[in-house]
Amino acid sequence: MSETIVLHTRLKPGAAQAYADAHAAIPGELVAALKDAGVSNWRIWQSGQELIHLVEVDDYKAMRHELATNPVNIAWQARMADLLEIEDDYSGNDSGLPLVWELP
Repeated sequence: MSETIVLHTRLKPGAAQAYADAHAAIPGELVAALKDAGVSNWRIWQSGQELIHLVEVDDYKAMRHELATNPVNIAWQARMADLLEIEDDYSGNDSGLPLVWELP
């Protein structure tokens, strides 16, 4: 059974176009690494500097653990660190945003 994880990140001022450009051409090696780590879908919405990510993955914590040492992901995260207010080095025990309510 897969998990649906919601994440929130924030762009640095003036980084929106560079972020969009980076995501217009995701490296194939990164796509393969994400899929190999159990990600079936990753969508990102933007409102101003705010970014909301919806990640569908087999096991989110296992995915983060696997990608923490993946050279392709390390390079991508270094690129994103230039664009995001808080970089993610995949070293934490992140669980995404907690669900507050769901339509019954």
